[in-house]
Amino acid sequence: MKHLHLFLGTALLGLSLSQGSQAVERGLTGAIGISDIRAGDLPPPGLYGAASFVYVGNKMFFDRQNEPVAFLDGLRSTTRIGVATLLYVPKLKVFDGSIGLTAILGAGEVCGKILTGTKKRCIRGLRDPYIELAWSRFWGKIRFSEYAGAPPIKEGLSLKLGGSVIVPIGRYDVDLARSHGQTVGRNIWAFSPQAALTYTTPPILAEGTEFSTKFTFNTFPENSETHYKTGDLVNIDFAVTERIGRFQVGMAGNYYAQTEGDREFGILVQPGGRPAEDLSFGAVGLYSMPETKSAIKIRAMTSVYRNNLPRASSLSIGFIKKLY
Repeated sequence: MKHLHLFLGTALLGLSLSQGSQAVERGLTGAIGISDIRAGDLPPPGLYGAASFVYVGNKMFFDRQNEPVAFLDGLRSTTRIGVATLLYVPKLKVFDGSIGLTAILGAGEVCGKILTGTKKRCIRGLRDPYIELAWSRFWGKIRFSEYAGAPPIKEGLSLKLGGSVIVPIGRYDVDLARSHGQTVGRNIWAFSPQAALTYTTPPILAEGTEFSTKFTFNTFPENSETHYKTGDLVNIDFAVTERIGRFQVGMAGNYYAQTEGDREFGILVQPGGRPAEDLSFGAVGLYSMPETKSAIKIRAMTSVYRNNLPRASSLSIGFIKKLY
């Protein structure tokens, strides 16, 4: 079993960019929408690294009835971010499970505008770092693939519990955020308890169908620069994929909704706090290369239903490797 699957934690190692709104004070922060395949797993002990590129485009703005907002029809924004990720899994067992520490740091450019007739503006710099501590346990068996050179498959159930924090040290320009809705950092902390499940079946269609989901509850303090407080957010990532030798391919999705409205100077933003909601679907694929202890992951997503948010589309490509 020298090729015991090295990439069970690719949901953590892959991508760290939200698909949220880039409008004034409505931008989401953190690693929202990244934990699709193998969300409940941690890899074997070792240090893992990933380098990723993420593109996100936002267009128009939709109200609570999922209708375009006429005076915001000029809203456009693009985000291009390079992301570096490290995951460390020590040789330590806790309640028959593993623990993992993940750190994600991104940097890049955000460009856009809110109103027709205004000039596009850009901001470049570091994103807010993301740090996650998680515990994972697996119940099941590990079996070999029928394809030569493919990694083994974990058949059964994995549970992962943990929490994350966003550290607000990224590039933030309050004037540009207000006038154009553009910012790289968010100037707010974010604290998120999390729970994830992954279940892989015996061979049915090919070598095993995987069902994976991750639940995150995000809470945000008030922005000290603008006195704007984003309402608490529930986020659910999910994926249904098939294992075929070195490949894992299928559908990924993300749903998030605010459980309360936003406030400015302690007063509910009108109308009704403008709580955000989005449902996105797309495709995800992973190609494993056990001989080099590496893998490539690609995901494309687009929002199909949204409230108080623009329509978002994203593309991400990541290279993952075990460093030792």
